[in-house]
Amino acid sequence: MAEQTSSSIVVEAAAADVMAVIADFPAYPAWAKGVTVAEVRSSFDAMDKQQCGRAREVFFALDVSPIKDEYTLAYDWDADRQVTWTLVEGKMLRALDGAYVLRELGPSSTEVTYRLALDVSIPLIGMLKRKGEKILIDTALKGLKKRVESGA
Repeated sequence: MAEQTSSSIVVEAAAADVMAVIADFPAYPAWAKGVTVAEVRSSFDAMDKQQCGRAREVFFALDVSPIKDEYTLAYDWDADRQVTWTLVEGKMLRALDGAYVLRELGPSSTEVTYRLALDVSIPLIGMLKRKGEKILIDTALKGLKKRVESGA
């Protein structure tokens, strides 16, 4: 990922519990700000130990100013350690590469690092783009932490 923004947060839960929330795409509209639709289009074979039958491609509808778009992401899972994604297609987005990297700090504590690099079809000054990425990352991490720790 070129020119990425990243941030981390500690979630009071095991990495498997955090990754279960990350992998539950149909629930995203309930906790991921701006996501109005998250629909799994294809999944990996359940026999693949690294991918664990998780989503391969997911369609999203996003409405978070200044970005309103519909796009599809392709995912690659590394068990409960990491998930990465890349943009398959989008209307406004030209690139959206990201990752959640999980590091267990103890039996019920996980550091979650979110990395994101995006590019949009409208011209944006690099500083504004990084600020937008930072807002998206911080909002996503706070929403994820709240969702996981609430036991939902």
